[in-house]
Amino acid sequence: MIEIQANISSGLPGVTISGNVDASLREAKERVRAAVANSEMKFPSTKVTIALAPAILPKVGPGFDLPMAIAVLLAAHEISPTKLEDTVMLGELALDGRLRPVRGVLPLLLAARDAGFARAVVPIGNVAEATLVSGLDVGGAQSLSDVVRWLDGDVVLDTVDGEPVEIAPAVVPDMADVAGQAAARRALEIAAAGAHHLLMTGPPGIGKTMLASRLPGILPTLSYEESLEVTAIHSIAGTLPAHHPLITSPPFVAPHHSAGMTALLGGGTGMAKPGSVSRAHRGILFLDECAEMGAKVLDALRQPLEEGEVRISRRDGTAVYPARFQLILAANPCPCAPAHDIDCICTSIQRRRYLGKLSGPLMDRIDLRVQMEPPANSALMTEAGESSAVVAARVAEARAAARERWSADGWLTNTEVPGTALRHRYRPSATALRPLEQALRQGRVTTRGADRALRVAWTICDLRGGDMPNEDDVVAALTYRDRGGRA
Repeated sequence: MIEIQANISSGLPGVTISGNVDASLREAKERVRAAVANSEMKFPSTKVTIALAPAILPKVGPGFDLPMAIAVLLAAHEISPTKLEDTVMLGELALDGRLRPVRGVLPLLLAARDAGFARAVVPIGNVAEATLVSGLDVGGAQSLSDVVRWLDGDVVLDTVDGEPVEIAPAVVPDMADVAGQAAARRALEIAAAGAHHLLMTGPPGIGKTMLASRLPGILPTLSYEESLEVTAIHSIAGTLPAHHPLITSPPFVAPHHSAGMTALLGGGTGMAKPGSVSRAHRGILFLDECAEMGAKVLDALRQPLEEGEVRISRRDGTAVYPARFQLILAANPCPCAPAHDIDCICTSIQRRRYLGKLSGPLMDRIDLRVQMEPPANSALMTEAGESSAVVAARVAEARAAARERWSADGWLTNTEVPGTALRHRYRPSATALRPLEQALRQGRVTTRGADRALRVAWTICDLRGGDMPNEDDVVAALTYRDRGGRA
């Protein structure tokens, strides 16, 4: 929490802002002076010093405008301090005194509540987001004058930003539109049920992007705690809709294949902002044409995939953002990418180099790999496959079974379970583990790969309604880990 102090003393007229502030805060003295004057209040005509404490912590953004103006008016004995003791304020000031909305209100107010504050004053445009925080009395103000009159007890601050706007849920394409591709559909269902990572390879136009775009339609909605996590990240990133602040569906983030490391992981000058991996938290990160991306960019995904968070160090400090996402990759088998593999004109070196950007350590973290083949002509004319609603029902049952099984340990999906727990506390029978032990002896899987295959086996077991993975479940899980990707 930042404490803002103001002092008025004799000396040449001027405003000094101290406390490790950025450029937008150094410019705030002009906004604050103009806003106070245009709100029919008197700004001190002597020396004004504003300090933001603690001074060692970098201060970024225009959200400190409102509390700085209130601190100056308090030092000038223009307002009453009665309500300020347990109140937190934020907001950007326009020159005419209006309050503009700012980013990151949800995480800011969650921190304020945890610090013991009872009230919060925010711009009216941030009220919908601010009221998501329970245990905090939130008021929205249109202008600096509203806040001053509220402090004097003359008005009550609004808690609603106009009439609520009904927003229709995003339309997600249906799985029934996909013709054929039974193996890929099955892999996508397993990925959804266990939050596993998936790689789809195949020629252009075969349906890789089509399948990936339908994944959100078979995923369950987020719990309230998950929604708050996701909403907080999008609030900081500035991608939160003003009239629909709570994100309840798993986000689907699909950056262009030309995206660099900063766009993917996050960054920027000063304090790092969330990147695609964090905006996809509790949702899907889809990388289409992933073989066209840089090898270093792809390898940078290894740490977030393993730890579920990303740490970005910049000039003003290190930012840690959650990044527990589901990675879906799609790639052509080679640069020329013909409709039929027999027509490929690439050399073996070119083919190896093309998919070689997906390094061994990264591929070891991909749970499911499927190679898609062109459907037969009859498949395009047959009846539609299962709809998203039918598949989503099975996925929901499988996720509920996993959540109940791991509830004592706090894990939500099979992919979150540590390998030690899978190998000891929840160890399948010796018969079921025989294919996995054989694959380890032959060097076909690493220790990490064996743990990931066990997680997939648990998901396959959940989808069939079983209590413990059997040998067939483990064999199927190992088949999906084949480098060739055939399922």
